[in-house]
This record gives sequence, C-alpha cells and structure tokens, in this order.
Amino acid sequence: MLERMSESTAFTLRRCAAGDEARLQLVGGASFLEAFADILNGDDILAHFHKNHSIESYAKYLAMPTGRAAIAEVPPGDGPVGYIVCCEPDLPVELTPEDYELRRIYMLHRFQGLGIGKALMDQAVAYARELGRTRLLLGVYGKNHAAIRFYEKAGFTQIGERYFTVGATTHHDAVMARLID
Repeated sequence: MLERMSESTAFTLRRCAAGDEARLQLVGGASFLEAFADILNGDDILAHFHKNHSIESYAKYLAMPTGRAAIAEVPPGDGPVGYIVCCEPDLPVELTPEDYELRRIYMLHRFQGLGIGKALMDQAVAYARELGRTRLLLGVYGKNHAAIRFYEKAGFTQIGERYFTVGATTHHDAVMARLID
C-alpha cells in the first residue's frame, strides 16, 4: 500500500481484490454520471451503469488472470475517489501479445489535479511492466479534451479510433497508446 500526499489531500492507493467490487462500482457510476449527465439521456446512463458498472462486471475483471485494478481512497474513512482497471486489450487496432489495456481510469471530479490521477496512471504502467508488456493502450471519449491532454502528458499518442454506443447514442473515441520502457 502506497500513501501519497498532495498539497491538500492525502490518499492511499492500493491494489483491489475480491470484495472491492462495490467500491469500484460506486466510483465508476458516480464519475460516469459526472462526465455524461449533460451529454447522454438519463435512461441511457442507467442502462450503461447496469451493464458496465455492475458488481458482476467488476468481479469479472478482478478474476481475470491478467486483470488488475487499483483504487485511490482518502481519509478519514478511506472513501473511494478514483480507480483503474487494466486487462487484456479489446480495442479495434492491430494488437500484439505485448499490449495491455488501461480499460478504465475514473476519478471523481473534485479530486482531479491533486496527483491522484498521475498515481493511478503510474500504477497502470507498473501493472503492464509486471506482466512484461511493452505497450499500454486505452480508449477515451473524443470530446473529453481534458482527459486527452492528461493522457498526452503521460506519453500517449492516438493510434486509432472506435465508435462506442451508449443507449441510442454513438460516440467517437480515440484509441491511444504509449510504450512502456
């Protein structure tokens, strides 16, 4: 367990295990709602939440042999504020056995800019290294300019695109990658 400090917020970053699914679900659903409440239809948000942020979906990731997840928690009660999920890649680009995907990096908006996102990204890179992977991939909503800037700052470049459907709405996503040295 690593404890990190920023100017105003201490946080703990730890690897997830079975039993952490509800914490991941809470942050995933809340941050998805923060990001898309004014973009998507409410029914589409609920459908997406039930499909992609169910306890079962997180249990599936945690049970994968190469699945990894980490969660950031803040005091005083270890409230979950951000997380990553990494796994084998499932993106519409040419893949190699050396690839690994940062499937999700979610954080509550009020905790952005405090170093938590960088710590989560560093942990995703560490998981890729742990598995002997040399390239980390991710998909990001094409209009999420702040996230794209964050990824570019972390060394990612766009290598492709995909279309992602939530309910009745199809969105353009950028597929990005960075080499792991």
